[in-house]
Amino acid sequence: MKQAGSLAHSIPNPNTPRDSESQISRATLGLREMLLRGEFRPGQRISEIPLSAKLGVSRTPLRLAFERLEHEGLIKALPNSGFAAGEFTLNDIWDAIEARGILEGAAARIAAERLNNPVQLEPLRKINRAMRAIATLNLDSFIQYLDLNEAFHLAILDLANNKLLRRAIDQIYKFPFSVPNSRALLPMSLRAAKELIPIAEEHHKALIDAIEHREGSRAEGIGREHALVTRRNMERALDDPNFLETIPGARLIKFRSANHA
Repeated sequence: MKQAGSLAHSIPNPNTPRDSESQISRATLGLREMLLRGEFRPGQRISEIPLSAKLGVSRTPLRLAFERLEHEGLIKALPNSGFAAGEFTLNDIWDAIEARGILEGAAARIAAERLNNPVQLEPLRKINRAMRAIATLNLDSFIQYLDLNEAFHLAILDLANNKLLRRAIDQIYKFPFSVPNSRALLPMSLRAAKELIPIAEEHHKALIDAIEHREGSRAEGIGREHALVTRRNMERALDDPNFLETIPGARLIKFRSANHA
């Protein structure tokens, strides 16, 4: 999910030469694709020189690509120097989703407590109407739906207007499988959409109502429950015997079970 920090990484620096920014983008896209395809083992150190040659970029834009992907949670900085492929356990993912629910619930409560005028809810209502207007679900329309869902969550954070809380949520969103609009779970999300979207939309409607009526505790409870939709989606994905082949980034998960070795 795009927070202030991730947006800073995605917006080109106006002082950066265009060819240099192009190299950074090429390095970022190329390395992300390699990671999601499972070309690196979880925790494997990534050697810069051969990767630089493979991607056709110099080492400076490659290091900036490392920084961007570290923010996404796909790679991690090593204690001394260098970077390694990210690695997650299922418990890491469940913990991230639980923590996300706690923080997003807190954001909804604060939004309800700080609401000054119902007019402030119009961005949320507009997004919600646009989401409900998507009648036919295919890959393109579902990506649009995920983008709107992201905007909905950001709008609640805007209403809460708590910089420290937003920074904490930004850390949680580094886990690729825990964010509300995870592209990693796109194949499974699309298949489960008919079941999960009505639940999510009911949560959105209830969140708007709770915030409008300044019911902080109710808004917090709904926000925490809403995060569990992501867990349900992940659990469905894990039931797919082709999980490792069909879900981008699945090979970055360290499974203890022989079923997912």
